[in-house]
Amino acid sequence: MSRTVYDLIGLFAGICFILALKGLSHPKTARRGNKIGAIGATIATLVVFFYANEGSSLPLNNLGWILGAIAVGTLIGVPAARKVQMTQMPQLVALFNGVGGGAAALVAIVEYLNLGDTATTAEVIFTVFTVIVGCVSFSGSIITFMKLQELMTTRPVVFPGGRFVIAGTLVAVLGVAVWVVAALGTTPLLILAGLSLLFGVLFVLPVGGADVPIVISLLNAFTGLTVAASGYVLDSVLLIIAGTLVGASGTILTRLMAEAMGRSLFGTLFGAFTAKPQDTSGAAEDRPVRSGSPDDVAILLNYARRVVIVPGFGLAVAQAQHTVRELADLMISKGIDVAYGIHPVAGRMPGHMNVLLAEANVPYDQLLEMDEVNPTFGQTDVAIVIGANDVVNPAAKNSPGCPIYGMPILEVSNAANVIFLKRSMRPGFAGIENELLYDPKTMLLFGDAKASLTKVVGALKAL
Repeated sequence: MSRTVYDLIGLFAGICFILALKGLSHPKTARRGNKIGAIGATIATLVVFFYANEGSSLPLNNLGWILGAIAVGTLIGVPAARKVQMTQMPQLVALFNGVGGGAAALVAIVEYLNLGDTATTAEVIFTVFTVIVGCVSFSGSIITFMKLQELMTTRPVVFPGGRFVIAGTLVAVLGVAVWVVAALGTTPLLILAGLSLLFGVLFVLPVGGADVPIVISLLNAFTGLTVAASGYVLDSVLLIIAGTLVGASGTILTRLMAEAMGRSLFGTLFGAFTAKPQDTSGAAEDRPVRSGSPDDVAILLNYARRVVIVPGFGLAVAQAQHTVRELADLMISKGIDVAYGIHPVAGRMPGHMNVLLAEANVPYDQLLEMDEVNPTFGQTDVAIVIGANDVVNPAAKNSPGCPIYGMPILEVSNAANVIFLKRSMRPGFAGIENELLYDPKTMLLFGDAKASLTKVVGALKAL
């Protein structure tokens, strides 16, 4: 296969990636977009086996190792993708993204060793860039995975002088990068990789709570940039196209998510260093709350005219999307106006709630974004909050210095009645109390969301 044909096939695969991104922009076309992207990735992988460089034999000197690596990756990736729960999907995304960044860094190091003294200055610069950003993406993604999996605290991790340690590590990374470009050599490149891994850890530690998904998106953009830079070093148009698409889309998504959180990206990453300590006086168990039974909830819903359902991570944990759809259909059959209020970062990643509700065949026109649903809470009789906390917490508006201050929220407090479905009084992902739980118009229904909703459906049918 000639280089021209190879590049044209790579261009076709790139077009598939573009169409995939376009399809993923809307729930109705997301499945089709995913399939188109898979086709493009398959073509991009297979074409390598048929490309001969300038008439030489196939440039696959380690065909056995390549096929073995593909087999191992398939054996790990397919079961992981098929068995992962929706509640664990963000962790899987973070982990796979980190693996991509680490792979790009390793490929750049190996290619650097192969080029040796023949490497041009431009190739060395792109190699250095790939190693830095790839290693940062790898180690940072591992930390986000551990936070989401709750293998470590989900709160921001700060320590005295932390900002100066981060700044000093970044200066060291840049200094060693200049050393690699000026002096070449394997030793400085490996030192650069080690410092970059350390910086990735320090970079993500101060981020916590609802800000973690933003960092995942940013690290995803980093991985795209490393792939694009690797494409230059490897003289691969396909890698440049794919990496640029991932980098650009990840950057746009990061910006949109930061705006949805009502803060700058810098504030998201380093706001923990300036956050004020929170007053933890007054334990939750010492404050009265109003709890109710499924029958109480059913009676309240039966006489409502408008109900807004606010899904959160607890809905995903309980796999209650089908039950909540059944409840919504039952209310609609009674003439009740029902809508779903979707916060941009509800769950653990953008679109998390949309995917869950689409799985239960909830009509798309019932899903209202935050800007659409907030003005209607004043005319809402009942707001049902299912496993959400931070995205409805008034502290985001009323408590300067708290981890979520400034984040736009779903203003369920404006509804006439609020029903909270919770397992316990445990705070949300950001680790702060929700004053709305203690509001006299709030009724708490404790227990597993799916089991509680099933009881509410049964009680509502009996009325």
